[in-house]
Amino acid sequence: MGSSSRLSARDLAAATPATRDRYIDLLRVASLAVVVLGHWLMAAVGADGQVGNLLAVVPELQLVTWVFQVMPVFFFVGGFSHALAHRSRPAYASFLRARLQRLLRPTMVFVGVWGVAALVLQLTGADGGLTGVVLRLVTQPLWFIGIYLAMVAFTPPLLRLHERWGWGAFAALAGGAVAVDVLRFAAGVPFVEFLNFAFVWLAVHQLGFLRADGMIRRPALLAGAGLLGATALVTLGPYPLSMVGMPGEKVSNMAPPTLALLCHGLWLVGAVELLKGPGARLVARAGVWRAVVAANGIAMTAFLWHLTAMLGVYGAMLASGIGLPAPASGAWWAQVPLRIGAAAVLTAVLVAVFRRFEAPPPPAPPTTSGGPLAALGITLALLGVLGLSMTGFGGLLTGHSATLIAVPVTAPAAVGLALAGWLLVERAGRIRSR
Repeated sequence: MGSSSRLSARDLAAATPATRDRYIDLLRVASLAVVVLGHWLMAAVGADGQVGNLLAVVPELQLVTWVFQVMPVFFFVGGFSHALAHRSRPAYASFLRARLQRLLRPTMVFVGVWGVAALVLQLTGADGGLTGVVLRLVTQPLWFIGIYLAMVAFTPPLLRLHERWGWGAFAALAGGAVAVDVLRFAAGVPFVEFLNFAFVWLAVHQLGFLRADGMIRRPALLAGAGLLGATALVTLGPYPLSMVGMPGEKVSNMAPPTLALLCHGLWLVGAVELLKGPGARLVARAGVWRAVVAANGIAMTAFLWHLTAMLGVYGAMLASGIGLPAPASGAWWAQVPLRIGAAAVLTAVLVAVFRRFEAPPPPAPPTTSGGPLAALGITLALLGVLGLSMTGFGGLLTGHSATLIAVPVTAPAAVGLALAGWLLVERAGRIRSR
């Protein structure tokens, strides 16, 4: 970053009010950093350009996901932040626009750039080999943004339930997750498992509401119960060991989420709460806090482009004739620091190019109108982003589709839904009451 960027981060850090929970900001940055590093490490690209999964090559490493599958921590942090944001801006349209500006703008830029690139590659017939794999994979992290959009959309009603019932609201969502898995595994009810995309992730999000109101008073109990529950379910039930998706597995803890993943989330939330004291002392240091502020300002851009950087590094290695050792071999592990270092450098370049789109625009005046329009907008954006995460950019010209909630969707249709939803949320947030 240039000096002006450092000065901006320094000014923001210096202006931080004493009441701000800096540990939450640290968790946000740290959880996304772990996800990025995990993706870089798990990609196992062979000399033929095929992309595999390191956890499938070395199954013993799947236990590591019990510590490093930290997406529940990010969603927990989101619940904390959304509770505070909604209480300061209770009108639905204003709340949605304020929460989504720094999320959807860089996302739509990412989609636009890759959409044009995919079209050019397919028109010129250069979409084979690793390039074709890239076009399929590069949008996969968008599932996270789709889930996050749903969390934002459901914050107002779920926050009201939290304010009335506290831990009871969380228990209701967790109970829904239990019921879904019973119907799925014991009764064989088809398609019911997809309900756990809502029950599991919204339950983790609900923990953030509890944190915002100081209601997580026994984090050791939470962590212990979660760890014990996940261990029992994996040992005795139909749940796999890995807390991330594995290629070819019949049951995944992630897609759709399972009760085991919810227990994993409880364990992680309890663990990070136990570390709150030392974490708060760490982030109270001026230099650490400036780094956290600077990282928060580019976090979404880095997340969107990190797979592009990683696959770009592999593509450059193949194109230049640099040998790619067999995944998990000694030579492969020896290359890991160089590959990750190169991916980090390329990500930094992409962040420098695209970070301007993450900078928040001046806030619009609060509005009490536009709620239905905003709800429609976030629904369309959610469906579009999730659809694109499934279809990828491969097959733009051949009508390649994927099934989203029992409906086939193509990449152009998904892009159109996401763009229309974003524009509707923007418009709804600007409508003034008369």
